[in-house]
Amino acid sequence: MTEIDSNARYSVGIDLGTTNCVVTYCKITDNEFESSRGETPSAIKIFEIDQLVSAGQISTRPYLPSFRYHPAKGELADGDCNLPWEDVALGSAIIGEWARELNSKVDGRGVVSAKSWLSHPSVDRHADILPWSAAEGVVKVSPVVASASYLSHIRNAWDYHFPDALLSEQELVITIPASFDEGARSLTVEAANLAGLNDFVLLEEPQAVVYDWLYRHSDDAVQQLNDSKLILVCDLGGGTTDLSLVSVKITNEQVDLQRLAVGDHLMLGGDNVDLAIAHQAEKQVTKGGKKLTASALSQIIQQSRGAKEQLLGLNAPEQASITVLGSGSKLIGGTRKTTVEKTDIHTMVLDGFFPLTDFSEMPKQRQSGVIEFGLNYTSDPAVSRHIASFLHNNQSACRLALGIDVNDNSQQAIPDTILFNGGMFNSALIADRVLSLFERWSPSQTRLLDNPNPDQAVAFGATAYALARRGQQTKIESGSARSYFLLIDSLDDTKNALCILPKGTVEDLHVALEGKKFSLTLGKPVSFKIVSTVTDQTYAPGEVVLVEGDRFVTLPPLVTVLEKNQKTAKKTASEVVVEIVANMTAVGTLQIQCVAIDGLGSWDLEFQLRTSLSSSTSNDESEISGEELPKRFSEVLAKVAEVYGKSDSKADKKGVKNLRPQLEKILGKKTEWDTPVLRALAQEISSGAKRRRRSNTHERLWNNLMGYCLRPGFGFPLDDWKVNELWNFYQQGVQFSGESQSWAEWWTLWRRVAGGLSEDAQIKIYKDIAKYINPGTARNQKVAQELKTRSYEDIVRLAAVLEHLPSESKVELGNWLVKRLDKAKEPDASWWALGRVGSRVPFHGSAHKVVPKEIAEKWITFLTQQDWSKNKSAALAASMIARKCGDRERDLDEAASKLVVDKLIESKCSSSWVGMVEQVSQLDAKDQQRVFGESLPAGLKLIN
Repeated sequence: MTEIDSNARYSVGIDLGTTNCVVTYCKITDNEFESSRGETPSAIKIFEIDQLVSAGQISTRPYLPSFRYHPAKGELADGDCNLPWEDVALGSAIIGEWARELNSKVDGRGVVSAKSWLSHPSVDRHADILPWSAAEGVVKVSPVVASASYLSHIRNAWDYHFPDALLSEQELVITIPASFDEGARSLTVEAANLAGLNDFVLLEEPQAVVYDWLYRHSDDAVQQLNDSKLILVCDLGGGTTDLSLVSVKITNEQVDLQRLAVGDHLMLGGDNVDLAIAHQAEKQVTKGGKKLTASALSQIIQQSRGAKEQLLGLNAPEQASITVLGSGSKLIGGTRKTTVEKTDIHTMVLDGFFPLTDFSEMPKQRQSGVIEFGLNYTSDPAVSRHIASFLHNNQSACRLALGIDVNDNSQQAIPDTILFNGGMFNSALIADRVLSLFERWSPSQTRLLDNPNPDQAVAFGATAYALARRGQQTKIESGSARSYFLLIDSLDDTKNALCILPKGTVEDLHVALEGKKFSLTLGKPVSFKIVSTVTDQTYAPGEVVLVEGDRFVTLPPLVTVLEKNQKTAKKTASEVVVEIVANMTAVGTLQIQCVAIDGLGSWDLEFQLRTSLSSSTSNDESEISGEELPKRFSEVLAKVAEVYGKSDSKADKKGVKNLRPQLEKILGKKTEWDTPVLRALAQEISSGAKRRRRSNTHERLWNNLMGYCLRPGFGFPLDDWKVNELWNFYQQGVQFSGESQSWAEWWTLWRRVAGGLSEDAQIKIYKDIAKYINPGTARNQKVAQELKTRSYEDIVRLAAVLEHLPSESKVELGNWLVKRLDKAKEPDASWWALGRVGSRVPFHGSAHKVVPKEIAEKWITFLTQQDWSKNKSAALAASMIARKCGDRERDLDEAASKLVVDKLIESKCSSSWVGMVEQVSQLDAKDQQRVFGESLPAGLKLIN
């Protein structure tokens, strides 16, 4: 992938945008580049993309809007959607301009902002979750497939016009935000592969903008940049704000450029402005009454985008109209219209998103940001403060580039040159405001580099980068945008890390940690903890640094299993000595390998992207330090071995009754065991699995300790692997099945680790226990007899935590519980279970699988009929279901939420319960245990 394809006929740049995709190209010759189709030579050109612009009408456009529309069966005639090529768009959908138009008119059938979803770790990005606010019966696709479908459409259009020069065989450059993390970069690569594009390089979008400028100023770049030392590239697109710093040096009449820094990922862009306008329009349409549905709001947002472009542009009208169409039989009669005023929009955008703040003002840390359609937008919408924060974090680099003493803190180092990009800067109003901001910050005048077409500059720059790789124009020195570190064990509470790849490392330069060797066991998983930073401090490979503050970002752990290969197959030892080698690939992703020092092979480390991880869970920073175990932990292992490690003849059969108190005597109270201790203990207990069946006491204690030590089944390196290994025991079931306590511990084990179980595993459990909960089957004589020893309450609790179940199964389960709770003898556990099943905020599952709010509101109606002053369990259940998450698609309607709040207050329930219904809030430890049914191990915590 790093080599330049000598057989390619064209260099092609693809801007895979949040709002629009743009493609540019030029023909490759030995010493020059030409356009095709008989156009003027020596020019990069836009590739006009064929797409549907209305029913049955195909036209070419310079943009492919990044929209999908999923028509209903029979909605469109057979010939309405025909394209010049066979439809292989990764799912039956309309893509492009007509899709964008249909999205603005029809509720719940459009996929938008797929690129933003690629960088959203709170959902399973491989799951079929889009459209987020889908109408009933709409086919859904994953963010990866949606992104791939745009690239597939581009590939088909290109191949249609260039059948002798297929796109997959050309020199391809695909752009991504500089701030994309390793997960989002990898998913972009996956989407391109899925679209049939396997040979390409990734380019950061801000760099592409600079390449476009260099291409357009190939004759006068030296003169233009003669007085510039530091360029801030401010790329404000549809979904993200992307910031980069590029230093400028003029040497021997040549321009030398180096990318110095990139910003953190900011989900803040034109989409946020559209959303703000839509909220204002919604208030006018509803006259302050009931909020619109998520799909209706989506319709307004699409029109708000057009209103924004009108009212922020040159010669803008005084107002723009927005229409909300009805649905079904109300398609005509339900139509509502409103207007948004130019003065109101100007005030909203300038004061809300681009206020004239001081350079010292940093982004405001709020409890939560805006969440609409499942996307977590940046909490502070003020772009001004985010720019200031970025420059503050890179003051050393700014001073060096500007020639200011790095130790002189008396003056602010502000870039002397700025280059705007992104659709928001089509508005001169916004560009002028940002320039005014820099005049406020710097005594010197800030130069503005021209960018006549900020919607297309990224795509043009991508092709220009391909030319630079061929030596046909200036190449920006860049390399890795971040420094990467391997966390290492420490004897105290400090967190130290070893630099494995310094910032600025050029692509395909392999950096080995010489002198640092690891002995790893073959056939067993290993995990390495990695952190990164974008700060401008210089590090050397192998340098040990202190990890503190918010400068470092914890990445998903790197894991691998060192499987035997041909060279190690005959090796008698079970371990291999390796060193760590890191490099930044040409495609722009971090690659780390374990390389055997004796030439026995190498093994790639892969990021453990837990795509089903809820945003409400995370590793606590206290957990990422080395897994230092207590000094007396060897005594713990010996105690466990006495019970589960020795042969039957040598085992202390009575020791099992004393094992738990003995462990607490050595380690302290069980509630204080931290995560590394718990996981290490689980490993030792697991090794004695065969001996758990010595007695019913052995079995009960084994299930109890395994569940307790592995809870909640994820959140710590290798948890997925450990829980998967544990799952192998599920089919073996309970050996001593005649006692209720044995079953209670069995169900509790799987409830505690449910967060680490796959969807298939959770469905299997649900099918096995459903007969005990279903009021219809539970009356069966055989089932009723089994229930006498099966521990019904623990079955119900287990069913409630199976968050990977399809929404339909959760609705079924909840309806069974409502029916049971309508009778007086149902245990309190069922109230809690109903609340957990109907919760708007999942603990470990993906947000797209929550119960539809219409169903949840029916359960709320049932719950509010109870006397909460006497039945606090019903009150807690209602609080769990009504808990506010900020996502309109999931949150209950205001009337239902108010009903719960009023009844909670009237019944003198906990004020914290009221708070979690009224606003997006953090749970304290006590409510966390109430809501999720289990405390988390020390070292893991809930976050917003």
